[in-house]
Amino acid sequence: MPDQFPSYLQRIYESESRRVLATLIRLLGDFDLAEEALHEAFTAALSQWPSEGIPDNPRAWLVSAGRFKAIDQLRRKARFDISFEEIAEQLEAELATEDEEVHGIEDDRLRLIFTCCHPSLAPEAQLALTLREVCGLTTEEIARAFLTATPTLAQRIVRAKAKIRDAQIPFEVPEGDQLPERHDSVLQAIYLIFNEGYSASAGDELIRQDLAAEAIRLARLLCQLLPDPESKGLLALLLLQDARRTARVSADGDLVLLEQQDRSLWDRQQISEGAALVLGALQSRRFGPYTLQAAIAAVHSEAETMEDTDWPQIVGLYRALLERNPSPVIELNAAVAVAMRDGPEQGLALIDDLLARGTLEDYHLIHAARADLLRRLGDTAQARAAYQRTLALSQQGPEQRFLTRRLSEIDAN
Repeated sequence: MPDQFPSYLQRIYESESRRVLATLIRLLGDFDLAEEALHEAFTAALSQWPSEGIPDNPRAWLVSAGRFKAIDQLRRKARFDISFEEIAEQLEAELATEDEEVHGIEDDRLRLIFTCCHPSLAPEAQLALTLREVCGLTTEEIARAFLTATPTLAQRIVRAKAKIRDAQIPFEVPEGDQLPERHDSVLQAIYLIFNEGYSASAGDELIRQDLAAEAIRLARLLCQLLPDPESKGLLALLLLQDARRTARVSADGDLVLLEQQDRSLWDRQQISEGAALVLGALQSRRFGPYTLQAAIAAVHSEAETMEDTDWPQIVGLYRALLERNPSPVIELNAAVAVAMRDGPEQGLALIDDLLARGTLEDYHLIHAARADLLRRLGDTAQARAAYQRTLALSQQGPEQRFLTRRLSEIDAN
């Protein structure tokens, strides 16, 4: 977000820029041209809005301004390459005749996700491109999330954009047989968008509510397109997780752990909706990993206190999840559940086994879980080292403040 923007324009940039970009990508058919047009549109807004006032529909204004800026840019390039003049003329012709209204339930961000998840792109490229273009994450943030070198990740995104352009992959929600084949990738993309909103990978805020809300909205749209059990399971998971949002952050913006949260702040309406969706998905017998994760979240939501949580049921659900979707991160979560059911020694042994296999060494949450279990066991020396390792890997302000306090508590004792 440009630092020179006044506060009102910063708020509009945060809430509207990715939607504007998605529409410009559809209208212009080119990622890079759309990104340049987006920046020029906001620059124009910075110049014009102070004297003319904020338009009634800022998003539509920005889309229109960005499109005209793109046409002007193509005209300038046409002095060196006549093909740009042809593209500019085509865009002007479309501008005169196209109905901008999006009919039905399709919208441009959902279209963009389906485009980014086209089966001709490699799976890792699909997700990286989605996080970059739909979420607006930086290349560095995405590289950290994938535990990948930044130059490697950048090249992956560049190649994916080129493939979409050269293969003329349409910016649309597919129909018929093409829809189910992208289903899993789209589910994962929406899940990653929500995760970045639920617990930001970096920055001064724990939660990016704009991303979390957008992921829930997209999940609802997907349920209308494909009302299968796993689409409903994903929506249930997002609702159940988001229901705890208010309790996860203190008045000062600090992280509040699950065991310390004021559960009266949980959104019971969202919990009821999510629990009903989970139950329906489980009864279908055609559910998958998102439904099982939602079931785990539902068990948490039923407990009035941390001590009332049905940990044996959660451990059983994690085992079922690992059978369907083996993952070291799920193993870590299962190990934490085992620690709550059987004691910290059992959970610590499972976590140490994960690290001994060379798994998740640079994943800060495995060191955070290990530090907490060591602290509970009274091994302050090793706990301190684990907290320091976590702090070195964390990129998020609230987490860093929490870890610093934990280290101070250990030193004080």
